[in-house]
Amino acid sequence: MKLTVVGCSGSFPSAESACSSYLVEADGFRLLLDMGNGALGELQRHIGLYDLDAIFLSHLHADHCIDMCGYFVARYYRHEGGRCPAIPVYAPDGAEQRLTTAYADTPSDKSMSEVFDFHTLKSGSFDIGPFRVRTEKVCHPVEAYGIRVEHGGKSLVYSGDTGVCDQLDTLAAGADLFLCEASFTYGKEDIPGLHLNGREAGAHAARAGAGRLVLTHIPPWTDAERNLADARAVYDGPSELAYAGAVYEV
Repeated sequence: MKLTVVGCSGSFPSAESACSSYLVEADGFRLLLDMGNGALGELQRHIGLYDLDAIFLSHLHADHCIDMCGYFVARYYRHEGGRCPAIPVYAPDGAEQRLTTAYADTPSDKSMSEVFDFHTLKSGSFDIGPFRVRTEKVCHPVEAYGIRVEHGGKSLVYSGDTGVCDQLDTLAAGADLFLCEASFTYGKEDIPGLHLNGREAGAHAARAGAGRLVLTHIPPWTDAERNLADARAVYDGPSELAYAGAVYEV
C-alpha cells in the first residue's frame, strides 16, 4: 500500500498543511481517509480530481469532512464529460444531512446522494475495493471511527479523532503503520474523551505493538516536537511527525 499525507493539521489548517486527509492506494484503487479544510486543493497535487474510488469519513467535524462540499460541486456540476457517477462514501449516520446543511444551497435535499453513495459506518469488517477494512467506534464527543486498512499482508491504522480507549488498542494491534492523532500536550490539556496527547498516542502504539508510529492531527497552536518527544518516551519503535506530502510504502 502507498499512503500519502494530503493534510495533517488539526482543528484548522496551518500555514504548512491542510486539515486531515490521507490517500491510500493499492492495485490502482484510491481510497481517501477524510477530507478536511483545504484538502481538496492539496489532493490535486497527487491525483486527478476525478480519480478517487472511495472515501472514508471518520466523523463529521468540519476539519475532517468540510471539503466534501467543494467536491460535491466538482462532481455534480461537471460539464465536460457529464456528471460523475456516485462515489462510495463510508461515513457516520447523518453524513448526507450534515453536508447538505453545510453547503446550504443544493438543488434538492437529495442532490448530495446523486454523486455520493453514502454507506453508514458501524463497527465491523468489510471490503472497500482491494482493501479489507475494519472500523471501530472510538471515543469522541460525536460518533467517530478509527479504521484499519489491510492489503497484501500489511496493515495501516488511522485513529481519526479519539481520546484514550480500548477500541483503539484493538484496532492498532500489530499494525505496520499507526497514523495516530496527538492533538493535546501532555501535562497541559486534560479533557477525557476528546483527543490524545503525544504520550497517550505513544502508549497506544506500545500496547498495540505497532511497527511504526506517525503522529498527526496536531493543531497549529500545539508544539509538535514536544508531542513527538513525549511519544518517544513511552514507545520504542520508529516514530515521526506527519507532514503534508509525506509518502509511506506499507
